[in-house]
Amino acid sequence: MTESIRPSSELRNKYNEVIRECREQNVAVILTVNGKGDSAIMSYEKYTELMDELQLYRDLAEAEADVREGRVSYAKDTYDSIRKKIESMEL
Repeated sequence: MTESIRPSSELRNKYNEVIRECREQNVAVILTVNGKGDSAIMSYEKYTELMDELQLYRDLAEAEADVREGRVSYAKDTYDSIRKKIESMEL
């Protein structure tokens, strides 16, 4: 993702321009205060995309930890166990 760096005063003075840049150019606008990065603005679409991607990475890390720790089973064993439970409920 490309970034654009602007002083925070531009958000106040040129709000529509800053927001349009986020949306149309798909960039994050980094706002500075006294020359240092302070905040970032991005389109809602990009934000949700990044949050979904972050959740996927978290889920993958958790799955990898499960494999490392041996907290896994074969799908066939799981399905067999479920089938047995269902069959016992039907009686």
